[in-house]
Amino acid sequence: MTLELKHILEAVLFSAERTLTTKEIRAILAEANDEDNPGMTQPFRNMRESQIATVLEELKIEYDTQQRAFHLVEVAGGWRLVSRPDYAPWLKRLLDEARPHRLSQPALETLSIIALRQPISRADIAAIRGVEVDGVIKTLLERDLITITGKSDAPGRPMVYGTTQKFLEHFGLPSLDDMPKAAELRLQAAALKTAAQITVAETSASADAAPEAHTPAADAAKPDAVVEDDDEAEPDDEPDDDDEEDEQA
Repeated sequence: MTLELKHILEAVLFSAERTLTTKEIRAILAEANDEDNPGMTQPFRNMRESQIATVLEELKIEYDTQQRAFHLVEVAGGWRLVSRPDYAPWLKRLLDEARPHRLSQPALETLSIIALRQPISRADIAAIRGVEVDGVIKTLLERDLITITGKSDAPGRPMVYGTTQKFLEHFGLPSLDDMPKAAELRLQAAALKTAAQITVAETSASADAAPEAHTPAADAAKPDAVVEDDDEAEPDDEPDDDDEEDEQA
């Protein structure tokens, strides 16, 4: 039975256009029916998820051992057959024709912010990027890479966004915790936010408590001070001797 189940799972995964969880595979087995030969599907209708997971692991090992051009990977909480990276040069042209246009740099930046800071509002995303993000958000929503996850407690209760299952599938991630250094980046982001809030509070407190500063510009604006010059010579009102002689002559 294991060998037959292995072949059934292989066919299901090969034909699927998305990641399948063990729960979904179990439902497929339970609902399968062949009117011409009912006995063929009956033995697999009561398979447990643990049995399915065991067979999937066997398939994964088998593909790796045989060095097949494809392998079985766990993505977004499920399983999927994908080609190996070594064959990318030959598949690139085919995939470019079938796949939608790649994400732009602004879209990738916005998607990274949402993935690391979710749930996050549109205004917060725009504040981080420094530009408006309405068009980018619309694109990511249309591609089902992000979704509205609820509303913020901030004034006006703006909508907040988060990533979807398709986001994990698109980037081949089992979960958000498998993003490169995701935990460290989240901690750094939280630390930076806290540090910024402390800096703003300290700056405001210092500005309120600081005495009036004396600057050259401020001093120049004050009334001119009277300055006495001790070296300045007093006017000489008495004529000198040469002047007296001239008058007598």
